[in-house]
Amino acid sequence: MKIIEGFAAAKEALSRPSLFELGQSHLEPKIRSIIDEVRRRGDAALRDYTRQFDKIELDSLEVTKKEIASAYRQVDSALLAAMKLAAERIRSFHVAQRKCIWHRVSNTGSGQLIRPLTRVGIYVPGGTACYPSTVLMTAIPAAVAGVKEIIMVTPARERGVIPAAALVAADIAKVSRVFRVGGAQAIAALAFGTESIPEVDKICGPGNIFVTLAKKLVYGVVDIDGLAGPSEVLVIADETANAEYCAADLLAQAEHDRQASAILVSTSRKLAAQVNREVKQQLKSLSRWEIAQEALTARGMIAVVSSIDEAIELANRYAPEHLYLAISGATAYIDKITNAGCIVVGRNSTVVLGDYVAGPSHVLPTGGTARFSSPLNIMDFVKLTSVVNIDEVSLKELGPSAAIIASAEGFDAHARAVTKRLENLR
Repeated sequence: MKIIEGFAAAKEALSRPSLFELGQSHLEPKIRSIIDEVRRRGDAALRDYTRQFDKIELDSLEVTKKEIASAYRQVDSALLAAMKLAAERIRSFHVAQRKCIWHRVSNTGSGQLIRPLTRVGIYVPGGTACYPSTVLMTAIPAAVAGVKEIIMVTPARERGVIPAAALVAADIAKVSRVFRVGGAQAIAALAFGTESIPEVDKICGPGNIFVTLAKKLVYGVVDIDGLAGPSEVLVIADETANAEYCAADLLAQAEHDRQASAILVSTSRKLAAQVNREVKQQLKSLSRWEIAQEALTARGMIAVVSSIDEAIELANRYAPEHLYLAISGATAYIDKITNAGCIVVGRNSTVVLGDYVAGPSHVLPTGGTARFSSPLNIMDFVKLTSVVNIDEVSLKELGPSAAIIASAEGFDAHARAVTKRLENLR
């Protein structure tokens, strides 16, 4: 990994292209065409695109209850136990969150209602990979929020098979229906509905550039959780940090994909050099070493700065998806972190525990969007409705001001709607 000296040089180097500056925006017209075709032809278009892109002939789009039951027999008992533990941790966290925020807001009779969305769609990447953790991390917060129907879409493998672990995770997470379709066409199906797949109110979950651009294009027809970019980690480490741990956390993100970012900012040149050696050593034993190596070459970096405050300023500017504080007295610095999707604190913590079993969802803001957005949580699955309820006393108190403001804005009918009520009070 390249090593950069000094705050100014690091600040310059810590710039990243936005999601739509990665040479992929030319795909939008093609994706728009896919969306239009699915909207027009429904299931037939889904089958055609699956045949074209995935080389799979689908007999049926929906996964049956029998297939899900059979999936349990194919999942190793240790993995099943691990998924159940993760599910319980995720569910407990979001139940606690719900208890903290599920309060009626009221002011002189007016207030707001908190209601769950009726139906949401979750996209789970698939094909050559299997991500049961993503199923748990997206569907469980929706279920805790009270969403009535959770629709899952995921690409199939050969002969239309969905990995057993993903199906078991869907059952554990109380997913309502599962469909074996992926890519931009799956996003279009969720947004507009087809003969088989019902339209949803919101689409959540990560995916490749085709999925992400499709989510961007259907936003407004449905809500979306955000636009997911490549995985990121920024590690802040001082001389007390464990070089092996730091290297392992950097590689854990680098192995995600070739565009992942793995960055170390340290106040210690010695530690920086140790981590660099460890990364090279640990890289050799990874099954996905080629992917990790390409990511580290393109977007890996080690920066040496003068102080923890400088390191934190760089982190806040970069707004990483994951921020790992491998520093002495780490908890004392948490309040100084303003921009991060997830803050990982202390020697025993690792980003990977957050990815799977800590409790909060691992669907996090990427690409610097942690400056203004949040991890997926139960608030993503509810809507607020304001309630205005004015009694006579409040009408006398508030009505004249409302009429004055309405008249100042040139809205005579607005003002009259108030003054007529005031006149009837006299």
